[in-house]
Amino acid sequence: MCGIVGLFLKNRALEPQLGAMLSKMLVTMSARGPDSAGVAVYGAGSTDEVKLTLRAEDVGATDALAQEFSAALGRPVDLTVRANHIVARLPRDAEAKALQWVKANAGKVQLVSVGTHMEIYKDVGLPEHVVNEFALPSMSGSHGIGHTRMATESAVTINGAHPFSTGEDQCLVHNGSLSNHNSIRRTLVREGMSFATQNDSEVAAGYLTWRMNQGDSLKQSLTSSLKDLDGFFTFVVGTRDGFAVLRDPIACKPAIMAESDDYVAFGSEYRALSVLPAIEKARVFEPEPATVYAWERS
Repeated sequence: MCGIVGLFLKNRALEPQLGAMLSKMLVTMSARGPDSAGVAVYGAGSTDEVKLTLRAEDVGATDALAQEFSAALGRPVDLTVRANHIVARLPRDAEAKALQWVKANAGKVQLVSVGTHMEIYKDVGLPEHVVNEFALPSMSGSHGIGHTRMATESAVTINGAHPFSTGEDQCLVHNGSLSNHNSIRRTLVREGMSFATQNDSEVAAGYLTWRMNQGDSLKQSLTSSLKDLDGFFTFVVGTRDGFAVLRDPIACKPAIMAESDDYVAFGSEYRALSVLPAIEKARVFEPEPATVYAWERS
């Protein structure tokens, strides 16, 4: 069943409120998936730096791992610790060494995402727990997406929670089910990609990353997915510059959107949008099947 939300701010004056607005939207979707929840927030960043979001397998070891990570790099590192997640902001020339440390410490720490502006936080439990655990209402940014999951095809784990990220500043949340994800996974593995879970949504994220690495735009990649990915789905995709929405040709999963001068918002149900400011002045509509909707910062 699952619940998806997305929020893209046109009005930059609202950026300090992004986390608070996204939190309300996600908590409203709790009944659609009580197993796990997660968010991707696009905030401040620079193309000269990279952000690594890491997750400690043992929450009690998070601070110690952060210190080990900093010491291993042998240089000052800008670290933010939120519960069992660590966001490391690094110069580009330190990225390779940082990723080597993560690989060497597999089992103690896991890479959640890489980007210049994106940070991903996720955990098992209700959205309210996840929102409070990572202090999402205090976060600012230009856009973000969120997901609350009802596990139907894989175990309830943090690894199985959305969003899934398979490329820099790229992530995806998904409501639905893909029937050919194993064959797509095998193709992508032959192309050099790797996957951390058996979740079909991670394959969808990987497919889009692969297409974009071939030179396709996000819109072209999503259009191609209509031909190559079999199943029923609604995708909300985040990139450094914006977000996009796509429903399968049947559009059996619920979806609603709202657009105003201040924002563009997506929800699995209208009640996720009803908590937004001045929603009564927004244009509310149902996205058409097999149609890519995308918004980006200029």
